[in-house]
Amino acid sequence: MTKVLLAVTLGALSALLFGNPAWAHNSLTGSTPEKGARVAEAPETITLRFLAKVNAESLTVTVTGPGGADAGGGAPRVKGSTVTVPWSPGAAGEYAVAYQLGSSDGHPIKGTVRFTLTEPAAGATAAPTDAAPTAAPSASAPAAVPTGAGPAPGALTAGEPDDAPVWPWLVGAAVLVAAGATGAALLLRRTPRP
Repeated sequence: MTKVLLAVTLGALSALLFGNPAWAHNSLTGSTPEKGARVAEAPETITLRFLAKVNAESLTVTVTGPGGADAGGGAPRVKGSTVTVPWSPGAAGEYAVAYQLGSSDGHPIKGTVRFTLTEPAAGATAAPTDAAPTAAPSASAPAAVPTGAGPAPGALTAGEPDDAPVWPWLVGAAVLVAAGATGAALLLRRTPRP
């Protein structure tokens, strides 16, 4: 009976870890600057870190600044699961880094990292003033989109899920299956045989 239980447990773990298509679904694990960060000094580049290796051929990254101004600085560089994005920081305000890439399971991954530059970059001009002035964005509330402008390319819209890593769920499920199998094996050993 213990051998059967062990075989079932190993089969369930194999199916969970290797047969689940979500395992092949890449996701953003972090960035520099971090999502929602407020930074006074603009970094030279923006870094995006993903769960799995990034295919440079399927990658698209755009950087926009206050008022939807283009803040891109060239093609992103890919090294394994890390993407380095050159950019041209300018006026103080919210910047959006929209990304889209393919995943090995065939589903496109897209999302946006937003952060706020609290001080203008050296030599930067003031932000465009063609839109009505709005309150400064705070860490607890998303910034308003200027009148007449749509969301940045690849930006999340209402109802669209943000990229969240899937690996914690898979590890948690594997731990639960293993714990259940161990508990069942211990119960079977303690049960007196007739």
